[in-house]
Amino acid sequence: MAEKLIEAKGLQKRFGNIEAVSDMDLTLQSGDLYGLVGPDGAGKTTTIRLLCGALRPDEGHVNICGISLIQQPDRARENIGYLSQRFSLYEDLTVLENIRFFAEVRGLSASHWKPRALEILDFVGLAEFAERPAGQLSGGMKQKLGLASALVHKPRVLLLDEPTGGVDPVTRQDFWQLIIRLVSQEGVGVLISTPYMDEATRCGHVAILSAGRVLMQGAPSELCARLNDRILEARGRPLPKIRKLAEALPEIEDVQAFGDRLHMRIRAGGAKEAQKALRDAVNTNGWELDHLGMIAPQLEDVFIAASGGEMRG
Repeated sequence: MAEKLIEAKGLQKRFGNIEAVSDMDLTLQSGDLYGLVGPDGAGKTTTIRLLCGALRPDEGHVNICGISLIQQPDRARENIGYLSQRFSLYEDLTVLENIRFFAEVRGLSASHWKPRALEILDFVGLAEFAERPAGQLSGGMKQKLGLASALVHKPRVLLLDEPTGGVDPVTRQDFWQLIIRLVSQEGVGVLISTPYMDEATRCGHVAILSAGRVLMQGAPSELCARLNDRILEARGRPLPKIRKLAEALPEIEDVQAFGDRLHMRIRAGGAKEAQKALRDAVNTNGWELDHLGMIAPQLEDVFIAASGGEMRG
């Protein structure tokens, strides 16, 4: 049976009059890949800082591998690897020297940290750059060095705060392959925050946050299934005018532009009525529809519905 690596209950954190995290419950088990999803200001970073002990909650508690983070913070943090949004490298030190520094801060002796450092550098693809100054690394390589430093003491829990922000798509893909390998091969429990819905779909469990609250949580497929038969897609010309027309139809609850197409959330059971109403209205105006049909909902559709107050739980 999977072991609970993080168990948080009733977490709350306020900064003055701002409630950054409100009544949050969260459980991470061994081998889990758990995503926190939400826009800037949703509470993702504050949540991760509460879970790693960088912030103390105003209310609630956190257990890491069964150890209270509040009552025994040093023991609990021995099990945590943490990569913040802005990982602080020592740019004049080499890759290996950076890892050595973070290993020795953790109390690891040379006989322990050096074999692990070489192993983890090979894992993240930086073995050939061990003697390169960190200041000469690319942005993606610096993130990999941050990951290696977070893993050097063999943590059971890995907390990653938007680790792929500002890196190119290829580097993002490489980084995610590393995370998936960590979960599958080493049984590490990973909690990662991201503003990217395509990244969230890689997680086994997702929590959608807004204003410090969990609006919805579950497996991405389960969340998407709640909007089955309710997402209508359209392509046509002129798209901005078709969007305004669709927004005025009572059968349609919400309209969002996705590149060259529209995603429309229709009321439950109203698929045929919505399609007929939109097609008739477009024809009446002399405009063109290249495509109109129901599609499988995406996590973006769920996020928009939840953020707009249309879905909860």
